[in-house]
Amino acid sequence: MAEMTMIEAIRSTLGDALARDERVIVLGQDVGVNGGVFRATEGLQERFGEDRVVDMPLAEAVIVGSAVGLACSGMIPIPELQFLGFGSQAFHQMEGQVARYSFRSQGSYPMPMVIRAPFGGNVRTPELHSDAHEAKYVNTPGLKVVMPATARDAKGLLAEAIRDPDPVLFCEPLRGYRLIKDEVPEEDYTVPLGKARTVREGTDLVIVAYSAAVVVAERAAERAAQEGYSVGVLDLRSLVPLDVEALRDAVAACGRAVVLHEGSLSAGFGAELVATIQEEAFWTLQAPIGRVAAYDTPYPPGTVEELYVPSVDRVLDAIRAALEA
Repeated sequence: MAEMTMIEAIRSTLGDALARDERVIVLGQDVGVNGGVFRATEGLQERFGEDRVVDMPLAEAVIVGSAVGLACSGMIPIPELQFLGFGSQAFHQMEGQVARYSFRSQGSYPMPMVIRAPFGGNVRTPELHSDAHEAKYVNTPGLKVVMPATARDAKGLLAEAIRDPDPVLFCEPLRGYRLIKDEVPEEDYTVPLGKARTVREGTDLVIVAYSAAVVVAERAAERAAQEGYSVGVLDLRSLVPLDVEALRDAVAACGRAVVLHEGSLSAGFGAELVATIQEEAFWTLQAPIGRVAAYDTPYPPGTVEELYVPSVDRVLDAIRAALEA
């Protein structure tokens, strides 16, 4: 075991994948010479060469479109988008090609690909950099969506995603790159997609979250404990596939739930979670399900983003409302 930041765990996993399988190729803007804007690929081009770690132009459609051709040719591409907010520039490729080629070709052209993209607020980025757009990719059948919250999970989930025969969108929390640090096994291991993680047990209420929002949920649960409430936290890890069984069991165990995410409220992934809980655990509910999310506005300037990104205080208010209902 070694203590690693999330960015170190991701870099280590990419290096292991390149060394293990010659079909793996990393491509994206500045991933080679500069080692990525956040240094996730630092040193990899020196180790594996320009043909395996490829600098691409500032054109997301070209980056993902090239990955489609590589996957059709038997390679395992790992394209990097500098920010998830830039994914809109490649949405045609992701929705119309990456997610559909296997279905369209009846399996003749699978898409073994991992699209890496950081996202998330409270890091003072310019416009279109921090947006949490995961919900629109969840609504793209054929594409798996993975959202790690710890360095240990980032390594294991990424290793599993690279081995997966289907395309995976791997979303990495910007503010967690260097702030999230935990014990990570040095040996090769995987974490299965679609298997949620119980972060904290609770008997009064459970907060359902993913990615950097898990840290917010943990802090809110600790604050709630000081008020005498027993609040659990469930980390979904992946949105597609979704661990419906773990979600149902976590809510059924306490009868109350709050769902939390950084994306805007309307049609955010929290709405899907509320619907699933209603279908799977309705008879165990003792109060309406709470939702805490960003507001339905464009992402604000960095100087006021702490008013937009869900905070511990807002989660705590939702906990109180559910427990006092």
